[in-house]
Amino acid sequence: MNFPSKIFIDGGDPEETKAADVMLKKAGYHGLDGQTTNPSLIAKNFASTRPGTRVAMQETLNEYKRIVQKMSAMIPSGQISIQVIGDPATLTVEEMLSQARDRIRWIPNGVIKFPTTKTGLKAAEVFCREGPVNMTLAFSQEQAAAVYSATKAHKGDVFVSPFVGRLDDRGENGMDVIVNIVEMYRKLGDAHVQVLAASIRTVKHILYALKLKSDVITIPFKVFNEWAAQGFPQPSGDFIYDMPGLTEIPYRELTLDNEWTEYDLYHALTDAGLAKFWEDWQSIVSA
Repeated sequence: MNFPSKIFIDGGDPEETKAADVMLKKAGYHGLDGQTTNPSLIAKNFASTRPGTRVAMQETLNEYKRIVQKMSAMIPSGQISIQVIGDPATLTVEEMLSQARDRIRWIPNGVIKFPTTKTGLKAAEVFCREGPVNMTLAFSQEQAAAVYSATKAHKGDVFVSPFVGRLDDRGENGMDVIVNIVEMYRKLGDAHVQVLAASIRTVKHILYALKLKSDVITIPFKVFNEWAAQGFPQPSGDFIYDMPGLTEIPYRELTLDNEWTEYDLYHALTDAGLAKFWEDWQSIVSA
């Protein structure tokens, strides 16, 4: 049995990776297709296993490397996203590329996550010629258009990760962004960017993403457990995603022929997300 979307687990704990993979296989599926990580998830796992401990940056990076290597061994045919990390106010393109070129060597099935910002896209435009990339903290159709334009010369897989739950949190229908990006790309017939539905908060999010045939869905273990407890249902033919009280995010007719620098990359939630990732990462790094 298969789903219409690839299923990733979103987390920083390899034991969750193993458990999710086993649950899918027991239910007759082939297992997980991949894993996404980020600095907040790694920091959370670090804090749970070494409470109150703060260590030097290199030791923290070594722990991140150990975690993703363990995940990689559990799902060797899956893809593991590893994020570049740094102070968003000062992290440069060159520093991002240096990190990316180091981290892609950690495991054979790695994907490098760059933020969907001007600096992140400048780095991804270069690195996509060297390895697979995942543009994270995306919140708009225009950001996804820029990702498409910036990565046309790619040699590996390219993902864009719209964070639907964070849009829901501020009263907007985050799943509309998935709808809009999927429609925009599929109008081309040959879009090279895979839509990775992220910040999944509910089983309803999963069902709607499956109905839309989002290329990938990455699911926190808590929500994955809820879906598993229901028997991994898929949406019925008459499934309707109805979230009263959330404001619609309308589709925009955008050309994908522009240079990526011509698109509006700014989104307040992207900046807020990067600041939170850095804050969480700093919480486990000694001064």
